[in-house]
Amino acid sequence: MSYRKLRKKMNHKEQHTDSGNDAQKSIGTSLTENLNIIKQKTGNSPDIVIRTLPFGQEPEVSTAIVYVDGLVDNPTINEFLVQTLEDSAQEKLHEKDLFAFFSEKVVAVSNLETSKDWDVLFQSLLSGDTVILLDGKEEILIASTRGGERRMVEQTDSEIALRGSKEGFTETITTNITLVRRIIKNPDLWVEPMNLGTQTNTDLSLMYINGIVNTDILEEVRQRLGHVNLDSILDSGYIEQVIEDESSGVFPTVIHTERPDAVAANLLEGRIAIFVNGTPHVLIVPAVMIQFFQTPEDYYVRFPISTLIRLLRVFMYLISLIGPAFYVAVTTFHQEMIPTDLLVIIASQTETVPFPAIVEALIMEVTFEILREAGLRMPNKISSTISIVGALVIGQGAIQAGIVSPAMVIVVAITAIASLATPTYDIAISARLIRFAFMLGAAIAGFYGIILGLILLVVHLVSLRSFGIPYISPLAPFNSNSIKDTIYRGPLWSFNKRPKSLHPENAVRQGEDQRPSPPRKRGMVKAEMKEGDTK
Repeated sequence: MSYRKLRKKMNHKEQHTDSGNDAQKSIGTSLTENLNIIKQKTGNSPDIVIRTLPFGQEPEVSTAIVYVDGLVDNPTINEFLVQTLEDSAQEKLHEKDLFAFFSEKVVAVSNLETSKDWDVLFQSLLSGDTVILLDGKEEILIASTRGGERRMVEQTDSEIALRGSKEGFTETITTNITLVRRIIKNPDLWVEPMNLGTQTNTDLSLMYINGIVNTDILEEVRQRLGHVNLDSILDSGYIEQVIEDESSGVFPTVIHTERPDAVAANLLEGRIAIFVNGTPHVLIVPAVMIQFFQTPEDYYVRFPISTLIRLLRVFMYLISLIGPAFYVAVTTFHQEMIPTDLLVIIASQTETVPFPAIVEALIMEVTFEILREAGLRMPNKISSTISIVGALVIGQGAIQAGIVSPAMVIVVAITAIASLATPTYDIAISARLIRFAFMLGAAIAGFYGIILGLILLVVHLVSLRSFGIPYISPLAPFNSNSIKDTIYRGPLWSFNKRPKSLHPENAVRQGEDQRPSPPRKRGMVKAEMKEGDTK
């Protein structure tokens, strides 16, 4: 069953069998009437191009080529449709099956389909295909001529890597699928297309590796997409919010990336990629929390370096989560933990500040969030300048005015830098939100409030699922084989199994004996001696 039929079934659309509705859905035989319907349906828009051409002799048949200017590849239309029609203008048609001859001998486009349905006609037309109508025939030809203006493949700005591929996804779904196929040259890499959005009819595609992906997870993804009944799909974020397990939380349970190598790596582990036309962000499901602290570059360097970098990212995330709360708790309830000399300095700085530590923290955090958002929305040429100058001027001015203490400015600045060190924006913004709850807990109960907040946070994380997969796996439930690719990144030769939490159909990733085996030292000495004797 096709996805178009599955979607109609999920939306409980009944098929009308009366002759009146069939007449509306089916294309007529009169070319003039069909073209009038197209003009009326599209509001006689100037970008809907209709070219009427004669075809053949004895009898001469009127044909029409209809396409949307800007969505098609004009050279393809001119060379393989218009030119071939003109070359066949003298063809004798009285003894030939007109439609079969036209589709097999005249149209030189490789990807050619037929239909008798108006919905299919408009869907194909507005997707960049060219529709060919023949007078006296109720069946149409749909030629694949999609093209138009497209953004070139460039390096992504949000996921910059020093090593590895520099290619990033674009807004064209076919280009994005091609970028992944260049990496995984496997016939088992399957793509399933569909359309969502009752008004936009947005093209989507599921991509997975048959024989590796878990069929139960794949069927769950299909069902969730089949239940989507949105008016429009303008970005992959629309899909993400309606298919994730829990949309009210702050932690992301669906990965989105702009890197083809990241998609390829997740497909090879048994995950599923969702491509949405019009956006460079590809969704990957299911997701676990530790993935948001990993980057494709982690696998391109030696494992001790990668492990240290991952530890640094997790440490930075903890700082961005509880950094201000820790300072508030220490200065408000636990001054005995501060060395005496440092305590004297902090006390002298806060002597003229009229607000308690929690108010200072809230003022500076809210101010920094305003500067961050303002920097994102301003033009690129002035955003960095305004952000830096704004932070310096406001910070220095607040200290001189006695509103906040210098120590608080330093703590907030370190917290902000730590939040920027988190590689994934979705997980970083979760810390920015939860940080305020920890600050309030620290202001009320000190370290006890922070510990209580951490306990509640862990309980919440344990309860989360991503398409049925535990969110903090392989830590809970614990799996010793998958633990080597979490905060600790083991050597690549030890990755002989795929993540057990995904329950892949084929769990074997590579051979058991992949450990490097350098030549023995004695053998190298003998080779050097023999080389010396030869000389």
